[in-house]
Amino acid sequence: MIITAVMLETLSVSFVIAVAECDLGLTTKQKGILGAVALVGIIVSSHLWGFLADTQGRRKVIIPTMLMGFGVSFVSSFTTNFVAITACRFLTGFLVCGGSATIYAYLGEFHSAKDRSRAIMAASFVFGIGCLLLPGLAWVVLNHSWEFTIPVLNIVYRPWRLFLVICGLPGLIGAFALLRFPETPKFTLNQGDHKRALETIQLMHRMNVGNKEPALQIELILEGEEIQKPNDSNGDPKKLKALLKLIWNQTAPLFMPPYLTKTLLVCFLQFGTFVTAHGMYFFFPGLLDKLIRSQDAGVEVTTLCEVVYSSQITNTTLELQPECTQSLAEATYGYSFILDVIYMLGFAVMGVIINAVGRLAILVFVFTTCGVCGVLTIFVNVPLASLWLYMVMLLCSFSVSVVSTVTVDLFPTNLRAMALGISTMCGRIGGVFGTNLNGLLLDSHCELTFGISSAMLLLCSVLSFFIPNINRKLSEPRPSVGSR
Repeated sequence: MIITAVMLETLSVSFVIAVAECDLGLTTKQKGILGAVALVGIIVSSHLWGFLADTQGRRKVIIPTMLMGFGVSFVSSFTTNFVAITACRFLTGFLVCGGSATIYAYLGEFHSAKDRSRAIMAASFVFGIGCLLLPGLAWVVLNHSWEFTIPVLNIVYRPWRLFLVICGLPGLIGAFALLRFPETPKFTLNQGDHKRALETIQLMHRMNVGNKEPALQIELILEGEEIQKPNDSNGDPKKLKALLKLIWNQTAPLFMPPYLTKTLLVCFLQFGTFVTAHGMYFFFPGLLDKLIRSQDAGVEVTTLCEVVYSSQITNTTLELQPECTQSLAEATYGYSFILDVIYMLGFAVMGVIINAVGRLAILVFVFTTCGVCGVLTIFVNVPLASLWLYMVMLLCSFSVSVVSTVTVDLFPTNLRAMALGISTMCGRIGGVFGTNLNGLLLDSHCELTFGISSAMLLLCSVLSFFIPNINRKLSEPRPSVGSR
């Protein structure tokens, strides 16, 4: 639910801006800003949440941030102008980031190294289901013309406002569900709290086997990683200087040997992926709409980019004005639904095969295939084929979860959440970069837009070979537990 909530909160705006243009008085430039502002919030807060998750606990970050994130989404449904909704979407991104990367550390630390990648990929399968929900929810909620006035707020409440609230519900549900689960045993052990770690392991055993077996009696835990107890030498944590020093001590090791190369690699892989996965996805409904409109108008086109150019010429010639609409073309939902079905099935397959084929094979296959399809999109002269190649290119987001599993294994417990937070931050920077770059170049230099994204993916494919221990078998023994 947490992963689904992050996806819905960050991507739902791509549907909202298409139907809320008149209610909010949006220009094309403002649409681009609104599409990227949630990522800016994620970027700004990634370091903070990673630090707090590593020092205070995973649950203490995930639960309150997701609850507050829903509250902001609810408030944003009542906004009436660009400034207000932009501020709300920034705060939404700022808050949901607390669960975005931290949830992978939380999930991974309940599993051994052997099963960790499979568990995270299983969670990503749920992410695929969440992706499937997005166009489905949009079609069910947005494809209506009902409205009513709220005199006190002086607004007309339309379907897109309800859509924002519904997209925030998974975060609310996930936060309440997480109240029933403990902190990870690895984190509590790393904090020197052996008693809580033992209690959590016993709880995990009871939840897994129920009453079929006797209670697990634990004599000793042999932890594979060096236990690093909390550092109390920094003085009063309420003092700004002490807090900044603590943040520095938590962050600096990631940019020093032996972690520097690992940090730079995972950060660039996430950056390169998000340049395409978010930057190009944000314009997918718009390009699809242009394709449908040009075909309906009988315009002769060849490549997908010529569809973009010809639609501009047609609009200029006919002096078309943008129409206010509360719904989207049925084909937009259809193709988005198909794309998300592929996401869901792909994550399911990856979860099954990742231990067998290895993470390197998956990363190279995804990056190379998506990069090549991006190049072909420029040259293929059948618009429908170009559209499908474009859709395959967007599947590069498969690599995000794989890189996250790699990150979990590359860093020790006390740095893991921070590493995930920083790599996620770099990914979001890539999303902001890609969204704004595509908004700047797509209409005038469409081929260059696809070329840059494709080149980034192919470079990521090459860099995947340099990830330390990427070919290592995922069969490390879990921390030894003496029982009787």
